[in-house]
Amino acid sequence: MSKTKLAFTKKEYIQRVKRVKSIMQQRRIDVLVATDPGNMNWLTGYDGWSFYVHQGVIISLDHEEPIWFGRLMDVNAALLRCYMSKENMIGYPEMYVQNLDEHPMTWIGENVFRKNKWEKCVIATERDNYYYSAEAHFRLTATLPNATFVNANNLVNWVRGKKSAKEIEYMKIAGRITEKIHQRVLDIVRPGIPKSHVVSQIYETAIAGVDGYGGDYPSIVPLLPSGAEASASHITWDDSPFKKNEATFFEISGCYKRYHAPMSRTIYMGKPNQKFLDAEKALQETIDAGLEMAKPGNTTADIANAAQKVMNKYGIDRNNARYGYPIGVSYPPDWGERTCSLRSTDLTVLEPGMTFHFMPGIWQEDWGVEITESIHITKDGVETFCNFPRQLFLK
Repeated sequence: MSKTKLAFTKKEYIQRVKRVKSIMQQRRIDVLVATDPGNMNWLTGYDGWSFYVHQGVIISLDHEEPIWFGRLMDVNAALLRCYMSKENMIGYPEMYVQNLDEHPMTWIGENVFRKNKWEKCVIATERDNYYYSAEAHFRLTATLPNATFVNANNLVNWVRGKKSAKEIEYMKIAGRITEKIHQRVLDIVRPGIPKSHVVSQIYETAIAGVDGYGGDYPSIVPLLPSGAEASASHITWDDSPFKKNEATFFEISGCYKRYHAPMSRTIYMGKPNQKFLDAEKALQETIDAGLEMAKPGNTTADIANAAQKVMNKYGIDRNNARYGYPIGVSYPPDWGERTCSLRSTDLTVLEPGMTFHFMPGIWQEDWGVEITESIHITKDGVETFCNFPRQLFLK
């Protein structure tokens, strides 16, 4: 087996686990099961395209290191990517993989929880996580009838909120990849060229990376709706050509070591009418107003309220859409951290090291425009991860 390859120092992983254990103690949780692949990566270093099967990381207050569990075939990936000792990487037999009669969480309950005498503990699971199914929870609780199960959804995600210096470094690299992708789009897009061709160039540029740093696959595919479809913020692409007198927004992120820095820009093919020029101005002013409030001690609501004030000035109804969300390490289907939001009802206090995708997009009945920024709260205020013209581009 080759030498373990870590994205961070072993010391940083250990400190992360200690922070999670501190929250567990406060909530009187004995054992935590983290199945979010982003949380697994952040806690242990694990990285692999194996999240289509049941896997996770178990943290116990009476166990020094986390325990990684997953498919037996993927144990070698854990040995190559995780910082823990070999005995804390456990693979369930292949017969449990996508078996309608036998379930991996039954095996984990019997062979990990019972073996460690956790069958009567307070066990926390990530109930609203994409990767923890209702069946998984049913099988685990049925196997451990004397345990007390509680919901610790997003417990680890909240601890991830304040990034380390190394995490910020990775996000800055991701931001430089994002810049390069958008420049490539500007260079090649024009009326008549198929969207699928442009997306092929997006992926080529994203994976090639920048300055010797190779890119990774992003957690969300390129989003590039045009014309009336731009009223829908999550349409991807097809092989249709770009058309004259239409706007297309490109929501794209570079990715490095699983860290993201998304950014959106809009391109108009031809001469835009006044509503697009007004939207461009509104978005520029909105971002300026939001960034002015993005500093330690203020709240996520302060950013949202400043942004909404500008939108109100321009008479733009966003249907109570939030103005952004935290970002960092993630896996498909989302690059957000799923904790706080940039919205008027969210009073999360901003602290240095927090990172967000600030996206005051405008989606109307039959058109849309996006100009967004990924931001980093610093001790002095805020910085953007990307350095790219903040405007409506014309082709």
